[in-house]
Amino acid sequence: MPRGFQDKSHCPFSRASFLYKRRDLLVQESYTTQQASMDFDLSPRSAQQLFDGEAGSYHTWSSSEFPLLAEEKVGAGRLVLQPRGFALPHYADSSKLGYVLQGGDGIVGMVLPNSSEEVVLRLKKGDVIPVPPGALSWWYNNGDHSEEVVVVFLGETSKAHIPGEFTYFFLSGGQGTMGGFSTEFISRAYKMNEKEASKLAKSQTGILLIKLEPGIRMPHPNMEIGEKMVYNIDAALPDVDVRGGGVFKALTATGFPFLEEAGLSVNRVKLEANAMYSPSYTADGTFQVFYVARGTGRVQVVGIGGKRVLDTKIQAGQLLVVPRFFVVAQIADSEGMDRAVEEFASKKSVWNALSPIVSRVALSVTPEFEEFFKSNMKKTAILIPPTN
Repeated sequence: MPRGFQDKSHCPFSRASFLYKRRDLLVQESYTTQQASMDFDLSPRSAQQLFDGEAGSYHTWSSSEFPLLAEEKVGAGRLVLQPRGFALPHYADSSKLGYVLQGGDGIVGMVLPNSSEEVVLRLKKGDVIPVPPGALSWWYNNGDHSEEVVVVFLGETSKAHIPGEFTYFFLSGGQGTMGGFSTEFISRAYKMNEKEASKLAKSQTGILLIKLEPGIRMPHPNMEIGEKMVYNIDAALPDVDVRGGGVFKALTATGFPFLEEAGLSVNRVKLEANAMYSPSYTADGTFQVFYVARGTGRVQVVGIGGKRVLDTKIQAGQLLVVPRFFVVAQIADSEGMDRAVEEFASKKSVWNALSPIVSRVALSVTPEFEEFFKSNMKKTAILIPPTN
C-alpha cells in the first residue's frame, strides 16, 4: 500500500531522516504482510458437496470457507462418477491436474484450446491428466458394475473469476451457455427456426452430471494419444524408496511434457505405518497443496519467525494448503497415508550445502556437534521409517 512521508524540509539532516523513515516503513509494511499471512487458519479442510444425483457427485473447497485458497490462488475439487455417470461438456477458467483415485473404466473426452479435434482417453486408478484452461472436456464412467470413478482436481487460480475456486462453463443442460441465449440468437447462429432453436437450447434439462441409458456406446479411446496425454504415476518407478518409510514420486514436464500445457507439477507420497515425511519447503517459492487420498496422520507447519502455525491431525479426503516458503512435516498413523502433491532434512538438505563454519555459527554449536549433525543428516532421507 502506498505510504506518504513527511516533508524532508521540516527536519535537519533531511536525506538521512528520509532514508531512515523509508526503511522503517518498509520494514513495518513487510512485518504487517507477514503477520497477516500467519493469521490464516491453515487447518486441513474437507470438501463441501456441490452436487449429488444418481449419476454421481461433485465436491469443492470454497474460498469463503477456506480463505487460504484465495490467498495462494489454488483451487481443488473432487468428481465422483457412478456407473454410466456422465459429466456434461464444460470448460473452466483455470488450469488443473486430474488425479484418478479410484476406478478402471473412466473415459475423458477433451478438445484442447486452438484445436478442432476431440481426443478421447481412457482413465484408470493412478492416472494423472493435465487440463489446460479453456480446454473443453467431458468425463464418463464406462462401467456397468458398482465401482465409482473418483477424480480429484488440483490447480492454480491466478486468472480465475473467483481466486481460490474453479468456475465451470457448461455447454448444455440446466446451467448451460446454450440455454442462456434467446431463441432468436440461436436460430440465426445455427440457421434454424424458433422451434428447432428452443429444442436445441432446452432439451437437455440435466445439471452437471447425468446418467446415460444402458447400451449407449461412447467414443473409443485413442490409446496412442493417451500415452502422451495421460501418465500413470502409480505405475512409475519411485524417485525415493525407503524400506519401512515409503515411496516418493515426482512428476514434472521433463518426464511428462504434456504437463507444460497446464503449467503444473505433482508429487505422490506414500507413507508406511508410523513413517515420517521430513520437514520440507519449496525453494522456488511455490505453494504446496496436499490432498490425502488414504489414511490418517499428524501434520506440523512452521512459518515466519520459527512459529509453529499448525499442529493437527489430517485424514483421507482433506486438503491442506501450505503458504510459500513455510516448512511442513507429516507423520502417518498406524494405517499409513497416501497423498498427492525441496527437501529440508535429508541427504539433499540445505544444511549439507552450507560450509561447516556457517552451520556452526548459525546453530551456535561446537565443531564436534556440527560434524555429528552433518553425519546424521547423511544417514536420513526425506522419508523416515518409524524408530521402533
